[in-house]
Amino acid sequence: MERPFPTVAVVGLGTMGAGIAVAIARSGRRVIGIEADSGSAARALARIEEATAHAVQRERLTAEQRTGLLELISVGDRLDAAATADLVIEEVPEQLELKREIFAELDRICPPETVLATGTTALSVTRIAAATARPERVLGLHFFNPVHSMKLVEVVRTVLTTPQVAEEAAAFARELGKEPVAAGDRAGFVVNGLLFAYLNQAAAMYESKYATREDIDAAMRLGCGLPMGPLALLDLIGVDTARTVLEAMYEQSKDRLHAPAPILGQLVAAGLLGRKSGRGFYTYEAPGSSKVVAGTAEQTAARVAGREIRSVGVCGSGTMATGIAEVFAKAGYQVLLTARSQEKADKAKAQLTKSLERSVAKGRLTEAQRDEALALVTPTGRYGDLAEADLVVEAVAEDLAVKRELFATLDKICKPGAVLATTTSSLPVISCATATSRPQDVIGMHFFNPAPAMKLVEVVSTVLTGADVTSTVLELCGKVRKHAVECGDRAGFIVNALLFPYLNDAVRMLQEHYATVDDIDTAMKLGCGYPMGPFELLDVVGLDVSLTIERVLHQEFREPGLAAAPLLEHLVAAGCLGRKTGRGFRDHARR
Repeated sequence: MERPFPTVAVVGLGTMGAGIAVAIARSGRRVIGIEADSGSAARALARIEEATAHAVQRERLTAEQRTGLLELISVGDRLDAAATADLVIEEVPEQLELKREIFAELDRICPPETVLATGTTALSVTRIAAATARPERVLGLHFFNPVHSMKLVEVVRTVLTTPQVAEEAAAFARELGKEPVAAGDRAGFVVNGLLFAYLNQAAAMYESKYATREDIDAAMRLGCGLPMGPLALLDLIGVDTARTVLEAMYEQSKDRLHAPAPILGQLVAAGLLGRKSGRGFYTYEAPGSSKVVAGTAEQTAARVAGREIRSVGVCGSGTMATGIAEVFAKAGYQVLLTARSQEKADKAKAQLTKSLERSVAKGRLTEAQRDEALALVTPTGRYGDLAEADLVVEAVAEDLAVKRELFATLDKICKPGAVLATTTSSLPVISCATATSRPQDVIGMHFFNPAPAMKLVEVVSTVLTGADVTSTVLELCGKVRKHAVECGDRAGFIVNALLFPYLNDAVRMLQEHYATVDDIDTAMKLGCGYPMGPFELLDVVGLDVSLTIERVLHQEFREPGLAAAPLLEHLVAAGCLGRKTGRGFRDHARR
């Protein structure tokens, strides 16, 4: 196959266009840059020169390479300069009529064999292509910002784009050092189609005052390993851009979860567009700055004095229970590791011992610290031994009947004033609380797995939880070196309420044959910097666990868009539960 597109025109040399022009020139191709007028062209050329000089300073280019690269780029203000290009990439603002006008003019100027590509992030490629007499040679090439470091390019074909054009475009992207992912023409394509619904739900969660912006962002960073929290990311993208993308998505899907949260419209109307305007969900030092103004963190209600915690009981013998016991023991608390039998409790402590020994082997703990922590943990098969515990943390099976039975037992055993906590990830905390005669003492402490390593704890207060109990647990999280985020008692809390609809959307995308498992996972890792793609994560979490959480969210909020994807239901029914069974969205037995 011949090297595709030796000469490329880029129409629109803003941040994205200039970045694309440089990337193309680095591949040895001639680049024709086109701006709206001579002043814009001069500024664009200065932007390219500055960016390449910066690359030399960062040692991403040599001075000699920069000189050769700049010789390959010409910049002007005449659209007819595109007549000699093999490929034209349009990167003008996200306005459908503007793009259609440019494509109609390019269709007149360029030879019939020239391929025309739009860089749109949200608009219909088909409608843009319809402005030409060559829709079979029109497609989308969606690069990601910053172009020099982001590896992903979505190659978007319409129903009329010929396979050869799409293949040549993918080969072109690979020669630029990018990873092309095939996508069909629907709003948001792969990445934004999954990302923006999640961002929209985060904005709606904030708007409802369910949690502070800091807690929402910290929860997703620490609970899911994401590079940025959703509200900070909305500010980076631009609130106006996000609203435009969501409007386009809603126009196609009519899914209420894609309808822009009202707060997005309010921020746009007020000119609070995010970093570029100096204020969005956060306030920044100056327009374009990434530094949040000190002292602008949202304040929660004044705290009342908490209760003193000296000893902790942990109920359960599984991975979460032993991990939580390890967390408290390493922080110096006396821990009763309580199970249904002494044998189970002893096995749980043996697992805890192995975990501490691994930490010693990795240099995270000294032998003395290991011994001190182990000495603080007492395994017991008798719930009655919890009578004097100041805090009891329940970490048994995720079954409401089992949890309620345990809380009723703890109610009879534990001393007055003891704090009773559940680690549930999806069940209503209030249902555990009402199994006792002291619901004011019951709270949620949702640790993440593995508890010793994961920094996040969601602190979940019910409508009956005492203010002093909330204060106690928030303070305690700091003492055991965890980052607490505070939220109310509703399905999914913060993390799962935002994470699992995103995972469900990915399953829907797959079942509609829009993109493959590998392409969707690759797109989210390369396009958003996620540590795992959605299908990798689903297979690790367990498809049965994921289905249960999806059902809980749908039951709570009654949103049609939250109903579990049929494909997920079918895989669980077939016993394909992910890594634990050897097969889920991928066949792990063959790997």
